[in-house]
Amino acid sequence: MTDSSTSAVLDRTGLDALVKTLGAQGRTVVGPTVRDGAVVLAELASADQLPFGWGTQVEAGRYRLVPRADGAAFAHTTGSQSWKAFLHPEREKLWSADRTPDGYLSVTEEQAVSPSYAFLGVRPCDLRAIAIQDRVLTGGRYQDSGYQERRAGAFLIVAECTEPGATCFCVSMGSGPGADAGFDLALTELVDETGHRFLVRVGSAAGDELLSRVPHHAADPGTKTAARDAVNAARDRMGRAMPPVNLRTLMGESLDAERWDDVAARCLTCGNCTMVCPTCFCTTTEEVTDLTGDHAERWQRWDSCFDLDFSHLHGGPVRSSPRSRYRQWLTHKLSTWHEQFDSTGCVGCGRCITWCPVGIDITEEATALHDELAARLRQHQGREPER
Repeated sequence: MTDSSTSAVLDRTGLDALVKTLGAQGRTVVGPTVRDGAVVLAELASADQLPFGWGTQVEAGRYRLVPRADGAAFAHTTGSQSWKAFLHPEREKLWSADRTPDGYLSVTEEQAVSPSYAFLGVRPCDLRAIAIQDRVLTGGRYQDSGYQERRAGAFLIVAECTEPGATCFCVSMGSGPGADAGFDLALTELVDETGHRFLVRVGSAAGDELLSRVPHHAADPGTKTAARDAVNAARDRMGRAMPPVNLRTLMGESLDAERWDDVAARCLTCGNCTMVCPTCFCTTTEEVTDLTGDHAERWQRWDSCFDLDFSHLHGGPVRSSPRSRYRQWLTHKLSTWHEQFDSTGCVGCGRCITWCPVGIDITEEATALHDELAARLRQHQGREPER
C-alpha cells in the first residue's frame, strides 16, 4: 500500500452512495455478496448487498462461510469466481450462419453490446490477474476484441486485504495484500474503536470524479496509519508461501522430477484449478446447429490443459498421462509464461488450492520440487570423480 496524493474516508452511507452513483451513470456494478452458503460475485443494486458480517474459512479442498462479529464487508477470502468470468466469459458467441432460400450461406458476426462494468471489491491479487490477462488477450498480435471492449469500459474499485486466508500466498508472488497502481479507487476497510469506515485512495481521474460525487470527508492521519498498519499486518499473516527461489529456473530444471508421479497419483485431472484461476485464458471453439441444419453458431468457451482433447493431434493426445498434464499446467504457470508474456502466470490467490477436490497445494508441490532438486544436486556434488 502506498499513500496517495488524494485520499478520503467513506462510511457505510458513503459506500452505498458510491454504488448508487455508479448505477446512475449506467454502469453495471458487480461485487461480492452472499448466496447459497458462499461469497459470490453478482450484480449489486446497493452496498447493503455486500457480505457485511461474513467471513470465510479456507484450507486445501475446503471452503466455509462463517459469521463475523465486527460486521466487516471485505473480510472474506476470494471465492471460486474471479473477475475473469465477466471480462473473459465462460461462453461467448462468435458468429452465426444461416442457409438462405436460394441455397447460399449468410454469416453474421456477433455484435453483442457489453455492459459498462464497475467492479467493487477487487482484491490486489485479482487486480494483478486482470493486468496479466490484459497482456495475454490485448497485448499481442492477435487480440480478443470482446475482452478488449469489456475491459476498456471497466471501472475498478480495489478492496485491500486485511484478512488473508489460509491458502493465500500473494506476498511471495508480489501481488498483495496492498495495491499500488492499476485501479480507479482503492478501499481499505477499518473496524475499530473509531468506527466502521473505509479509507479511499484515488488512482485515476475517473476515480477522482466519482469520489467528488459521493459524501466523504478528508482522511485524517490516524485513519491513514491504521489502514497502512492493517495491510502490513496482513502481509505477515499469509497462510502459504512459495519457496524463496527462482521458480522459473526451478520448473525448467525439474522436468524429470519424481514428484510429478506423486502428484499425478492424486490429481483427478478435473480442471478445477484452471477454471477458478483468474489468469488461465485457454479457450476452444464449438459449432452447434439446429435440427433443420439451416442455422449454425460458433461459440468460444473456456478450455483446460487437463482435458485430453486439449493436446489432441492426429493419432491421439500429446499429453495422455495425468503426470504430463499437471506438469504442463504448473511449468507454464510458473515458468514458460515468462517467455510468452514477460511475467509469471500466478498471482497467489490460492483458489487452485481451495477448490481442488483432493486438496493439491501448488506451494507444496513447488517446495517438494525444490527439495528434490536440491537433494539431487547434493548427491551429484558428493560423488567421487571418475578415474
